[in-house]
Amino acid sequence: MQSLGEVVFGKLLSNYQYIKRDFSAKQTTDEDNGTSLSDSCLLSFPLVSLQGESQRRLYRELLRNYNRLERPVMNDSQPLVVELQLSLLQIIDVDEKNQVLITNAWLQMYWVDIYLSWDQYEYPGVQNLRFPADQIWVPDILLYNSADERFDATFHTNVLVNYSGSCQYIPPGILKSTCYIDVRWFPFDVQKCDLKFGSWTHSGWLIDLQMLDADISNYISNGEWDLVGVPGKRNEMYYECCKEPYPDVTYTITMRRRTLYYGLNLLIPCVLISGLALLVFLLPADSGEKISLGITVLLSLTVFMLLVAEIMPATSDSVPLIAQYFASIMVIVGLSVVVTVLVLQFHHHDPQAGKMPRWVRVILLNWCAWFLRMKKPGENLKPLSCKYSYPKHHPSMKSMEMNVLPGHQSSNGSMIYSYHAMENPCCPQNNDLGSKSGKISCPLPEDNELVQKKALMDTIPVIVKILEEVQFIATRFRKQDEGEEICSEWKFAAAVIDRLCLVAFTLFAIICTFTILMSAPNFIEAVSKDFT
Repeated sequence: MQSLGEVVFGKLLSNYQYIKRDFSAKQTTDEDNGTSLSDSCLLSFPLVSLQGESQRRLYRELLRNYNRLERPVMNDSQPLVVELQLSLLQIIDVDEKNQVLITNAWLQMYWVDIYLSWDQYEYPGVQNLRFPADQIWVPDILLYNSADERFDATFHTNVLVNYSGSCQYIPPGILKSTCYIDVRWFPFDVQKCDLKFGSWTHSGWLIDLQMLDADISNYISNGEWDLVGVPGKRNEMYYECCKEPYPDVTYTITMRRRTLYYGLNLLIPCVLISGLALLVFLLPADSGEKISLGITVLLSLTVFMLLVAEIMPATSDSVPLIAQYFASIMVIVGLSVVVTVLVLQFHHHDPQAGKMPRWVRVILLNWCAWFLRMKKPGENLKPLSCKYSYPKHHPSMKSMEMNVLPGHQSSNGSMIYSYHAMENPCCPQNNDLGSKSGKISCPLPEDNELVQKKALMDTIPVIVKILEEVQFIATRFRKQDEGEEICSEWKFAAAVIDRLCLVAFTLFAIICTFTILMSAPNFIEAVSKDFT
């Protein structure tokens, strides 16, 4: 497309050549007729103003017998060569959900119309003419994969025609084209969208469509997409209905998604949330917030999954890379909730429900604890006092009952027998008989036995009751110690499961993050360009 300076310069050059030629002819005539040089110059200058008249006369002569339906060739058996070039100005939008590419572009078409040529010397000052597109023949080049409501979204401008018959038609437009969006590697994806141009009614035998390289010199960069290139290719299609070829020119707009926005708004929050899911295993079981934290993290990931689902098209051809990553993290968080329930079950295990099975004790308390370098609390501390132990031969209640006096009943309803009287050689000094007679005399054995029997009858029920209470307290403490021992084993098993799941889930999250994200073909290139 010629600029305004080139057009003005061409007009001035043509006028200068015309004036020079006319001036030479006038000079010869004036010398014969005796006319001065100044008079001839004054007579030649008014001819420049005849450009408007020449242009009007040229329009009338060119359009007098012109038929816009006729293909402008000398021989009808020869095809008309039409050159097509795409000038891409801007990528407006890439609609992944509707799979539509919206671009701002110019189409540049060049051909030669032999019926619109003229001799520039016969029409001074007229080198270019502009015809409306509906008054002369123009090729019916359309975008085959158009998604616009009007299908042809270009603005029909004037056709610039040179004196040699060369036509230049540059219709601009906002092109909406269908494009298959492959979201498998989203947000590290590279999309290729085709713009297929061709004649709608003319075959290759009538119009020889040739391709020119795409022009991206005036391209305006997009905030979401980086333009990689716009390669073009000329194709010829043969259909079953017809034997003639149908050429088309296909420009492939190759663009790479810029990942900075999605990395800051989707990927980094997801990584942080997955880190919060690992903190569930560090939270003490007695806090009562382990399940709440796990469910909150799961709900947060669900919200991010909904945001991704709104962006992505509803297709089952491929699963986006970020959706795979979110799904993997959701699986980790979901399993962490399940494991947390198991940990709480172990931690708050009822000692009355039974002891820990042997295989659980071997796996968790022996193997896993050794692997994780965990020791049971208080394992290295020496006991301050011995456990409750009784000698092998200790006086039982039954033996005591055999030595008590007969005829008495204990508090639990059993018969109490008195101990046998022990002979005491000593006599009490406060004997009444000895005090009266002034002599110290021992009482009779029968009297001494009666006194002892009476004393034992008064003290034996109390002693038996005390022994029963002591035995009950000892049994209660022994059972309490056994229950605490069982509870400590279950709590230690819960701590081992927490530590084991923390290590396993951390490794799984790290491996999952690097494996899924780095599987994208241009992950390193995208990160290096967008995050630096």
